[in-house]
Amino acid sequence: MKTTPTHSAADRPGDTPDIKATLIASILLGIGFMAAIDEILFHQVLGWHHFVETDSSALALASDGLLHTLELVAIIAGGVMMLRLHETHRQAPGFRGAGFLLGMGGFQLFDGIVDHKLLGLHQIRYVDNLLPYDLTWNGAAIVLLLIGFWLYRRAARGQALSQR
Repeated sequence: MKTTPTHSAADRPGDTPDIKATLIASILLGIGFMAAIDEILFHQVLGWHHFVETDSSALALASDGLLHTLELVAIIAGGVMMLRLHETHRQAPGFRGAGFLLGMGGFQLFDGIVDHKLLGLHQIRYVDNLLPYDLTWNGAAIVLLLIGFWLYRRAARGQALSQR
C-alpha cells in the first residue's frame, strides 16, 4: 500500500500560511454560528424576540428569515474560504479559533449595542427590568472578544497550541 507523505505549509515553497484569509474565514464562521445560536435559541425555542419587532407577525417572521439567510451566507462563505485555505495548505495555525471567537463576540456585541439599543429593532426579552439581560448579553460578548484577542496574541507570537 502506498502512502502519501504529509507536508506542512512550511515544507512547500509558496505555500505560506495566509493569516488574513484565515482570520476572515473564521470570523465569518463565528458570526454565522453566533447568529444561528441567537436565531434558534432566542427567536425560535424561547420565543423572546424577533429580529425586527413589529405589530405584524408576518413581517416579524420575515425579519427572522432574513437573519437566518444572512447567517447561512456567513457560514457558507466562511466554510468555503476555510476549505480553500485547507486545500491549498494556507490555513494559518493558531488563528482559526481566535477568529471564530472574535466573530462570535463581535456579532453578539454589535447585536447588543446596535440592534438592541441604537436601532431599537428588538430587546433581548420584553420584561420590566432589561438591565440584567443587557449586562449578561454584552458581558458574554466581551468575554468572547477578550478570549479571541488573547488567542490571537498567542498565535501572533507563535505560542498557540496548534503551532507547536
